[in-house]
Amino acid sequence: MYIERELEAQLKKYLEVKEIIAVVGSRQCGKTTLIQNILASLKNKKRINTVSFDDVKQLSLFEKDIDTFCDMHVKGYDLLFIDEVQYSKDSGKKLKYIYDKYPIKLLITGSSSSELSLHSLKYLVGRIFIFTLYTFSFREFLKSKSAPLVEIYDRAKYLPSAVPELNKCLHEFMQYGGYPRVVLADTTEEKQIILKNILNTYLLREIKEILGLKEDFKLLNLMKALSFQIGNLVNYSELSNSTELPYAELKNNLNILGKTYICSLVKPFQSNKRLELFKNPKVYFFDLGFRNILIDDFSIERSDLGAMYENFIFSELIKRDLTPKFWRTKSKAEVDFVLEINKEIIPIEIKASISDESITRSFRSFIGKYSPQRGFICSANFEGRLHVSNSEIYFVPFLKLIKQL
Repeated sequence: MYIERELEAQLKKYLEVKEIIAVVGSRQCGKTTLIQNILASLKNKKRINTVSFDDVKQLSLFEKDIDTFCDMHVKGYDLLFIDEVQYSKDSGKKLKYIYDKYPIKLLITGSSSSELSLHSLKYLVGRIFIFTLYTFSFREFLKSKSAPLVEIYDRAKYLPSAVPELNKCLHEFMQYGGYPRVVLADTTEEKQIILKNILNTYLLREIKEILGLKEDFKLLNLMKALSFQIGNLVNYSELSNSTELPYAELKNNLNILGKTYICSLVKPFQSNKRLELFKNPKVYFFDLGFRNILIDDFSIERSDLGAMYENFIFSELIKRDLTPKFWRTKSKAEVDFVLEINKEIIPIEIKASISDESITRSFRSFIGKYSPQRGFICSANFEGRLHVSNSEIYFVPFLKLIKQL
């Protein structure tokens, strides 16, 4: 079963231009399936060839004899799709050679943005468009459930009777995440087995084979430590002690986790560095299913439910090319997320539950300091609206936030 990805329409816009299309993202997020679906719609219009650098023979030919590779896989074709390009340590120079010499459209996929940025971009400046594919967004997740649910979600104005079913889907999404194979699995047992395999494959292939990190157990310990800290400030000293990673190695491993789409360090909103904490970021995971397999906890009634809601909102914002930050002062006034959209500052507060139009002192402090046109307080199902100073504050369910921005 193929679930149409939201990125698909965007990629199709660039099929007729010369630039290389690169799709990067975590392992098993659906990159190959996405491209293959696009190619299937073109099979009667273009001469298409596909190679994968997971095949050591094709990879070796590409790296050692590019002219013969072109004779076999480039000449006579309109479009060449190269899958798993991250296995080539010198892909940029050779992709530039093909781009400059042959009238062919190149589509490539890679599981690590660091491979493309370090080994390709210096050769491909002005020749490549890079797109990121994440695991399923909640809307894509709903597509696997039923079309009516997607229609209800898209309207963002639904009857209270629809809330329980949507929240049920949200809870499953927060438990097992959005990896396509996990979403489409029939049982919870199968979902957990697939997530465990994704974790093991990540450590074996991405970390050991591609990035050459030998002591992957240290990275695993770091991921486990971070999984208990979602939504919290990163304490480098504490992490270094608990994982036995020296500071420099710790920072390198955190960078690896970001480049391989495991977790992200969210920066603070910095307008006045004298008053705001700006050194320590917060940590969130790109996919909650991956996070939950690390701690082996898939329950929904749990003490960290508020943090999971917060992480859910983070991932939905990221998947829509928004860059969330957070606000925290030395006096510990804090707002969960701050967005800057077209120069508009938008504060967002996440609450596991709320039953009235109450605003925290921290949120009021932010409003008083920055006078945003609007702000949002999100919870499971409470809705309302409040005028504070010159700001409109909207109380919205988690599922409606994205539609309101």
